[in-house]
Amino acid sequence: MEQLDADGGFDVHEYRHGLKLLKQDRGTMHLANRKGYACPACGEAFDRLFVSERQHNTFNAPTGAFCLTRTPDEILLLTH
Repeated sequence: MEQLDADGGFDVHEYRHGLKLLKQDRGTMHLANRKGYACPACGEAFDRLFVSERQHNTFNAPTGAFCLTRTPDEILLLTH
């Protein structure tokens, strides 16, 4: 299982063939993991990925386990 690489930054375009864009607005993206990529935080497959360049975010609480990964420019929230 290929793991998302977030060291030094995250480039969603490297993984677009396996991620489905669900929603995008200014500074955020919500994607589904169609290929079964592994989480950069725990190494397990994740279901959804929220990527934000914003400094402040508000969203509903995930219904299950989640991991956070910070890069120099963004935060990644991965739900399992």
